[in-house]
Amino acid sequence: MHHSSSNTSRAALERIVERVGHLLPAQGPIQVFVHHNTLHAFEHLSFHDAVVEAGRLYGCAPYLTEDRYRDELRRGRIGDADITAVLEADLGGRRDELVFGSTTRLELSRLLVAHGIPEHTGWALQWELDETDALERARVDMPAEARERAGLPSTRDPSDSETARYVRALWSACQRAAERCEASSPRRDARPERLRDLVLASLDIDIDEWVHPLLTRVTGAFLDQGLADWPMPGRERGLLPCFLELYSRPLARLGGPLGVTLQPLVKRELEARRDGWTSLERSLEQLGLPPETWEEFLEGEALALRGFAGMVYQFERRPDRVPVYPAPARLVDFLSVRLLLVRAALTRAATSVGFNGSLAELRSWLSQSPRAPTPSSHERAWALFHVAQLTGLTAANVQDLDARALERVEAVLSELDSIERRRVLHCAYERHLRHRLFDALTRHHPPSSSAPAFQAAFCIDDREESIRRHLEEVEPEVETFGLAGFYGVAMHYRGINDAHARPLCPVAIRPRHYVAELGEATTPALRRRLLRQWERARARFDENVHTGSRHARRGAVLFVVLGALWVIPLLLRVVFPWLHRALGRSYEGLQSGGGRLAIEHQPGERPPVGEQVGFTPQEMAEIVFSQLSVIGIRDRFAALVLIIGHGSTSLNNPQESAYNCGACGGGRGGANARAFAQMANLPEVRRLLAERGLCIPSETWFVGGERNTASNDVELYDVDLVPARVRPRLRRAVETLEIARRREAHERCRRFESASAGLSPRAALRHVEARSADLAQPRAECGHATNAFCVVGRRSRTRGLFLDRRAFLVSYDPLGDADGAQLERTLAAVVPVVAGINLEYFFGAVDPSGYGSGTKLPHNITALVGVMDGAQSDLRTGLPWQMLEIHEPVRLSIVVEAEVARVQALLSRSAELRRLVDHGWIYMAALDPNSSSIVELDAASVRPYTPERALQAIHGGSRRHYEGRRGHLPFVAIAPSTEEVA
Repeated sequence: MHHSSSNTSRAALERIVERVGHLLPAQGPIQVFVHHNTLHAFEHLSFHDAVVEAGRLYGCAPYLTEDRYRDELRRGRIGDADITAVLEADLGGRRDELVFGSTTRLELSRLLVAHGIPEHTGWALQWELDETDALERARVDMPAEARERAGLPSTRDPSDSETARYVRALWSACQRAAERCEASSPRRDARPERLRDLVLASLDIDIDEWVHPLLTRVTGAFLDQGLADWPMPGRERGLLPCFLELYSRPLARLGGPLGVTLQPLVKRELEARRDGWTSLERSLEQLGLPPETWEEFLEGEALALRGFAGMVYQFERRPDRVPVYPAPARLVDFLSVRLLLVRAALTRAATSVGFNGSLAELRSWLSQSPRAPTPSSHERAWALFHVAQLTGLTAANVQDLDARALERVEAVLSELDSIERRRVLHCAYERHLRHRLFDALTRHHPPSSSAPAFQAAFCIDDREESIRRHLEEVEPEVETFGLAGFYGVAMHYRGINDAHARPLCPVAIRPRHYVAELGEATTPALRRRLLRQWERARARFDENVHTGSRHARRGAVLFVVLGALWVIPLLLRVVFPWLHRALGRSYEGLQSGGGRLAIEHQPGERPPVGEQVGFTPQEMAEIVFSQLSVIGIRDRFAALVLIIGHGSTSLNNPQESAYNCGACGGGRGGANARAFAQMANLPEVRRLLAERGLCIPSETWFVGGERNTASNDVELYDVDLVPARVRPRLRRAVETLEIARRREAHERCRRFESASAGLSPRAALRHVEARSADLAQPRAECGHATNAFCVVGRRSRTRGLFLDRRAFLVSYDPLGDADGAQLERTLAAVVPVVAGINLEYFFGAVDPSGYGSGTKLPHNITALVGVMDGAQSDLRTGLPWQMLEIHEPVRLSIVVEAEVARVQALLSRSAELRRLVDHGWIYMAALDPNSSSIVELDAASVRPYTPERALQAIHGGSRRHYEGRRGHLPFVAIAPSTEEVA
């Protein structure tokens, strides 16, 4: 029986730990930063319930502050009509209910949302009343209608004596009214939930200050990917055995404040030969926690250091994403170690106050706390006081309110507390922006296109919206497409100078294929050998300098010998980054060996990672078909088709991979684009495609490339293989790209405060090139900041629209998709990626230090898996503030060019998409393929959209619209300009 009970307890504990792991950040090692929904664990809830619940659990903000939203209201980015529309949808049939006098619930709600009530309670309210002039002057934002109703002069002079008398009398009347009405439910004061909080509240001892320094050092050393001088001994056995072995040694007693109380616990664990599960269960029992509280307790303990806990869980779940050594990490081991440290800390805290009972008794003693108080009469009067000013009530009017009217007022105030007001403001904010896109799409009528001179496919990334637009403005005969940036080529890839392979595909895919870049056979053997020897020697030198500089004697010698030499590259990087970059590119050109991708399958050859080397012709044909059959290129191939991936380079930037391609798992997409182009050029692949009805003309040639979204460099691969008949078109494409990248750099520079407004396109290109090579530059580029939309459809729907680099553009031809299968595959592949990007930026902008990683400035790399603040902190997961500061946190609005019925049917078949739409994590709308009508869809309704505003047309190119303007710009129609201004 005991054995059966133990198995049952173990199974229950395993389920608990798995659920706890689901709440942790899903960010892997920083080299493979992959955007995802920060609140992925809450997608089963509606969006608004989720942000409140997650805010409670993580201690983060659910929305922006009311002041931030009201700033947008004053700027016109939220309209009164938007607030009214949201409230009308919320209130339904209750909108016309009278609250008091002739004031309806809708009118009072609108005033509360638009103006708000200062949130003061307890001592803060008392100070406001005693030390400020709050009872001497009316609200500065008191509506003119309310002032007139209250009989006040139209002036807003705070020294106006009549207004002061009104305010004092009104406050007295509100105090008496609050005393006449029964108090509402108690305030929801946050009660301590963790043992640490109870100890801190009762004993003024923060046990986390004892636990976390030790736990972060141990976990960081265990996960280390090569930053440490020597590896942690015994890592192959797991975190708990390694920890127990280290801290059972005599010197461990000297290891910090927990050394004395921890060692007896460690020795008992070793004697009992407990594994992670039995150790964890033992600690829970010793703390006196009944099984029904284990999950909540473990949640709190894991989330207290959620960065490291989440990284351990990622090592356990996705070892394939670990760059060097996938240490055998387990979340249960991490929790077991943490609870041993907590027990040691509690023992020390209890001893310090003379408590001699067990830990279970200590917890019971600490848990005695008073009930949350009900709101005081002053607090209730304060809210009524502001309601009266907003509605123009006088002291006499308040005195005449009966108990029922006061209860109705308090009911509205309770429903529209600060969080609810922020929810309404946020929905109005999103509605306003979403409708501007709908107006642009419904009013836009692009010109007809001719046969393309060349075609170019880019990633769907929002940063590619601008380069595609400028490319089309420079060369009206170009046709551009948007595809997921890994181009269907899921692979482990190792470049010719890479230390190891890395996956290049969405994080949800585990690649089977391995592709390497090999030195070209035409490169002289002696040169290849010398280059390899030079690279190895340089790597050994760099490693010795890095490790030696961190030791006293070796560091002193290196400083004396090499210090003067280091000054030169340091000055170049900081003072002349453009020159340092130019020299670096020259060196890269010297060391380049002109490699080729080995994409063809080699039977019998074992790959270093993955299941097979290269792709079979059938696999390559399937990849090419899946990408080209959906975008509308089938019957209009140009002689030259560019396939452009993207990546980003910058210096001194631990989060560099967060700027790379999300569809490539945080890697650079040039290798994928190059592999795709190579596949599409193979005769055997074209033969297989022709059998499936996709005929690529013999004169068509594909060229792969990569655009650097930081420096705006565009590199094309294997151009020496381009047939002579296509080379004139290639030269034309290169010239067009050169002009377009200058223009795109010029547009991007308007967002950089350090870039003067009068830069020419050439100077702007030099500026962004220098930013990417500047050692002191925390903002090499803006990343996905400002992303808000995704348009899935033909390019003709958006060509000529200025979308301000805010839209993911996905190519899809509804006229060539009879059964909707292509649309289903497209949305299944694209929506999780773009929604993940959008939601990570959303939550990072809402709470930059809670959901984001705060500012980059104090970040230090730890264990080569993440960053921490300064010398010691939790791992800082999420996006840094420098990637978020210009972002508007709004949920993604996806517009699909397809019939409403088709989109509804697709949602009904896809549980993941339906969950995102029905629960409000994204917005979805259908754009009719045969007209310009738009229909919004959600779980409750289908609503045809009626255009609200005209679409402004700008002649002369995008520059006429954006030049000299820093902030978010309205969407306009652009007439192209081929004139290049230097």
